[in-house]
Amino acid sequence: MTKLELQKTANEVRKSIVTAVHSAKSGHPGGSLSAADVFTYLYFEELNIDPKDPKKADRDRFVLSKGHTAPGLYAALAERGFFPKEDMTTLRHIGSHLQGHPCMQHTPGLDMSSGSLGQGISAAVGMALSAKTFGDSYRVYTLLGDGELQEGQVWEAAMFASAKKLDNLCVIVDNNNLQIDGTIEEVNSPYPIPEKFEAFGFHTISIDGHDFDQLKSAFDEAKTIKGQPVVIIMKTIKGKGVSFMENNASWHGSAPNDEQYAAAMAELEKAGEALCQK
Repeated sequence: MTKLELQKTANEVRKSIVTAVHSAKSGHPGGSLSAADVFTYLYFEELNIDPKDPKKADRDRFVLSKGHTAPGLYAALAERGFFPKEDMTTLRHIGSHLQGHPCMQHTPGLDMSSGSLGQGISAAVGMALSAKTFGDSYRVYTLLGDGELQEGQVWEAAMFASAKKLDNLCVIVDNNNLQIDGTIEEVNSPYPIPEKFEAFGFHTISIDGHDFDQLKSAFDEAKTIKGQPVVIIMKTIKGKGVSFMENNASWHGSAPNDEQYAAAMAELEKAGEALCQK
């Protein structure tokens, strides 16, 4: 995909996120929107996957460690063809395969159920170790929130990944600087993030998580690193793409009402039209 095609796709992902959370009347739009660009890049450029064969043995694995941002992951999966986009309106509904947090038993394309913060990276480390142990070629990716770095289990997993030289593991941190109770500094600062991961033996890459050129460069670089795991630390904007949600902690776990939904979709439609003019 070209950069422009990725931008258009990410805008569609954002529309699906807002639609899903509005339909559910609950969910987590802020962190889903901040990660929409990386979800798009992963599922349309980076990952070795096949929507027609979601369980193929050599597929790359992805674990959403910040599982509450499932609407963003589901939106990318739907856009990529793993299931119909119409399913997004069933988010969190009884009987839907789109639960509030990822459930691998029910949703095509999911490699791990997640939600309890800190645990997803541990599962990803286990998958990467398995690939190394059995000589498998797949790579493992996991996305963490920056507030999630306050969990001690994250650093146990990081220490283990480094000790085992898991260079098939790519950790991604969505550094939007906000969590449910406010800024991450106010709650329990994990800064400086790159230096912490470096101390745990990681190769670190810091980028603008909304710039597709930088995303490409970072993931390309990650594949060249041997003998140590990689972390890509993305500076992002919580609620990216919807002006009244941007950099606003109150949208961490709130759903838009009908009026807010209409305003958000109008903004995203206008952004999509502007991209079509390019």
